[in-house]
Amino acid sequence: MKPAAPPADRYKWIALSNTTLGMLMATINSSITLIALPDIFRGIGVNPLAPGNVSYLLWMLMGFLVVTAVLVVTFGRIGDIYGRVKMYELGFALFTLGSILLSVVWMQGGAGALYLIAMRVVQGLGAAMLMANSAAILTDAFPPNQRGLALGINNVAAIAGSFIGLVMGGLLGPVDWRLVFLVSVPFGILGTIWAWLKLEERGVRRPARLDWWGNLTFAVGLVAVLVGITYGIQPYGGQTMGWTSPSVIACLVGGVAVLVAFCVIETRVAEPMFHLELFRIRSFTMGNLAALLSSLGRGGLMFMLIIWLQGIWLPLHGYSFSQTPLWAGVYMVPLTVGFLVSGPASGWLSDHFGARPFATVGMLASAGAFLGVEALPVDFSYATFALLLFALGASMGLFASPNRAQVMNSLPSHQRGVGGGMSTTFQNSSMVLSIGVFFSLMVLGLAAGLPAHLDHGLLRAGVPAAEAAKVSGLPPVGTLFAAFLGYNPIGVLLGPSVHHLSPAHAALVTGRGFFPSLIAAPFQAGLRKAFDFAAICCLVAAAASWFSGGRYLHREGEEAVEPMGALLQPLEEGEDEGVSLPAGTAGR
Repeated sequence: MKPAAPPADRYKWIALSNTTLGMLMATINSSITLIALPDIFRGIGVNPLAPGNVSYLLWMLMGFLVVTAVLVVTFGRIGDIYGRVKMYELGFALFTLGSILLSVVWMQGGAGALYLIAMRVVQGLGAAMLMANSAAILTDAFPPNQRGLALGINNVAAIAGSFIGLVMGGLLGPVDWRLVFLVSVPFGILGTIWAWLKLEERGVRRPARLDWWGNLTFAVGLVAVLVGITYGIQPYGGQTMGWTSPSVIACLVGGVAVLVAFCVIETRVAEPMFHLELFRIRSFTMGNLAALLSSLGRGGLMFMLIIWLQGIWLPLHGYSFSQTPLWAGVYMVPLTVGFLVSGPASGWLSDHFGARPFATVGMLASAGAFLGVEALPVDFSYATFALLLFALGASMGLFASPNRAQVMNSLPSHQRGVGGGMSTTFQNSSMVLSIGVFFSLMVLGLAAGLPAHLDHGLLRAGVPAAEAAKVSGLPPVGTLFAAFLGYNPIGVLLGPSVHHLSPAHAALVTGRGFFPSLIAAPFQAGLRKAFDFAAICCLVAAAASWFSGGRYLHREGEEAVEPMGALLQPLEEGEDEGVSLPAGTAGR
């Protein structure tokens, strides 16, 4: 039996601290394997770059994201029906169990890799329950004039967690790869017990039947699309990527068709999983569109920056390839600091002045920061790079908190779980899509110039013509993955052939400066395409934030919808967003 409920003022801070811990742990684990992958694969005796093993690599990265993207709406809906706190507590327990099971793998080779992928799915199930219900629990616990601050802290912790995971993976992986998973266990146990003892159901629960057909078609359709994206960035036949593969096309087309069928089903069932009528709420629709585009621009950012640091900048500055995974995480710390500085502040300010100006300015500043990073030379000055990373993190934090508060405040209380789950689904799905888009743009840029650069450079270094042609003809994605995993790319690509070279030539081609000098120009061409895409996403997100207008706070007992035809109409002078705030605060 739970203890007596704490007073309201005290309870809201309990809810904030526990849900922030949950979101932080969930998102740290979405990225903690990114830097630690070389140590994990060495630990189970798998070469991720060997033919047939690239899928293990991708699913270790993407499996967690796919599970959370697919299931957050379902878990949010179940929370609305049976209790958000119950689902949240179960999520913490399942996440902790998954973390324990990940650390006790005893198998080696492919069997070990499949076991880790399966346990990452278990961990992802728990994370999806946490993500689906944390924002709704906070919205239930905090009064309207403090939700921006609360949701801002929670959301910034979630976003910053994905960057903190990079550093933690880099620090723990070299010590013992099992620590990458074990580090979450004590916090998971603490969070589970704490949630069970202190959290309470304060939301409106509305008994209803689960929409089984809706859940099934949504899961099948979204999984098919995300699987298609995952395999689309892998080589296919003699092509650099797999977008023309019949199986990838079938996944994408079939997945979209099933999602269309899902939308039709949702308009015909009495208790739908995905409440399409929520899109009639102006703030909800435009806020989610802005969040999706922001996530689309940000999702592949970590991969591009890590590859840039590991494949070029760090080796040029004296770091061995084996050291680059750790230091790539360390050198990206300014990005996290920017998030942590601006996120809570923008949430507090949005409570007083409204979400729209901060969300809009945040996305405009992000677009400018992306263009600034794009303008840097490949061998940049770190001070300038760090300043731009900080600006990028600060601008995204400026957007994230007000945007989340705006979306959650626009929802009726009995639909906060499903509405929050819908919002998280858009963001998590767009993260996977973003990785696919960024990798595709990068590979296209590399494919145009890298083969010629590699062939010419290897021939000049004394590599036989047949070997040089073989290496330069390999798909660029293999080169990217080699740099990303902290291997010496030329040493991996040449394989045993490197031993047939003279000692001087072997030392030259495997030296720290050889690969960066070859890849710099074609890499920058691909990087420009990727950052141009990110900047465009941010600009469109800024427009969506500006036109979000409408109701900022849903008031119970009234129709909380606004005709979508009014979306592009500016607010009238002095028009409020339907917020009733205490004296001394502004509605905008």
